Parts: sequence; C-alpha cells; structure tokens
Amino acid sequence: MRCLQLASPSLPIGAYAYSQGLEMAVELGWVSNAAELEHWLRDQIAQSIAHVDIPLLARLYDAAASGDTTALQHWSAQLIAQRETRELRADDGDRGLALARLLRDLGIAQLPFAPGRPLPLATSFACAALHWQIPRSATAQAYGWAWLEGQVLAGVKLIPLGQVAGQRLLCALAEPLAAAVETGLVLADDDIGGSLPALAMASALHETQYTRLFRS
Repeated sequence: MRCLQLASPSLPIGAYAYSQGLEMAVELGWVSNAAELEHWLRDQIAQSIAHVDIPLLARLYDAAASGDTTALQHWSAQLIAQRETRELRADDGDRGLALARLLRDLGIAQLPFAPGRPLPLATSFACAALHWQIPRSATAQAYGWAWLEGQVLAGVKLIPLGQVAGQRLLCALAEPLAAAVETGLVLADDDIGGSLPALAMASALHETQYTRLFRS
C-alpha cells in the first residue's frame, strides 16, 4: 500500500506543475497525436529512465540503506547535474524538496542534508521507500511508473487526447518501462548518463512560450 501511495499522482509534491518540455514540443508540432507522444516517451524511457534516473535512484537507495550521507549527497548532485536545462533542474529540485517536507510533516523521515544541497526527487523517494521497507526493485518500478503516468496525463491535456487514448499509451509503454527499470538497476557507474537534445531544446524554449499551462 505504501508503494502505491508513493507512486500516486495525488501525492502533493507538485508533479502536475511541470511538463518536462512536452508543452513546447506540442506547441512546435513535434508531438501532435498519440503515436508521436508514444515515440517521445519511448525515447525518454530508453535514454533517460534506463541510463540516468533508475541507476541513480538505485545508488541513492543503497546509500540511504547504509547510512552513507556522503554517497547520498554525491549521487544527488550527479542526478541534478544530468538535468540539461534550468527548468528540468527546477522540476526535479522542487519535487524533491516538496516530498522531503511531506515526509517531515508525516513524521516519517528526516533527510540528512545541509541547506543548499541539491535534493532531487529520487533522493526523497528512495528515503521514503526505505523507511516503508519497500524493496529496491519495487521502488524503481514505482518511480518509473509515477514519471510515465505524469507525462501521459500532461499529454492528454496538451495535445489533447481522450482518457482512453491515455490508458492505451500506459498499456503500450508499460513493457518498455519495465525493461528499462531492469536495465537501470544493473547499470555500471561508467555507463550512467544520456542526452536527449530535442527534450533539452523543448525545455529551454518553454521559458519563452507565449502561453503556458505548466511552469518554466
């Protein structure tokens, strides 16, 4: 139950506020229907989720489990450094801090971080999962699913798509997401990293988009 709670879109951490470049991609015509959104998200699953988010989440989980504050801070900084635009860094940092505040208010966990240190969502997510004794693999699956569901919901609003189309996308992308999680959990340190130039450009251009539903 706690794993489902942690992955729920109702978790009050502001996940709805950012589109991670998708709003600008729709404005530019790069993503205009369900098939193009599926392609957009598949690329992110393969390049970012498998090679950045999940392997770093796994290291954050292990660092928290061993009480290694230095490693926790190191991998947190590495994850923030992988975000290629100010918007993507703000998105990650804002949600990480929001989840940390929620955990504090629930009396669940106190993150061992000094003020001013980067605090990505994955750090707070890993600490919450560890407190609730959620296994490492389930934590990674929940983290990946929360990202995917958030992006599909954003696409449903922006393109726009119907709710059924959104559910079809979740069905279509569940298998590649599961495979990406498995890949990410065994990735070596030297293989961590990836770049999505179109995503970076869309995120950067979003700052000056004339009308926006999502934050920049």
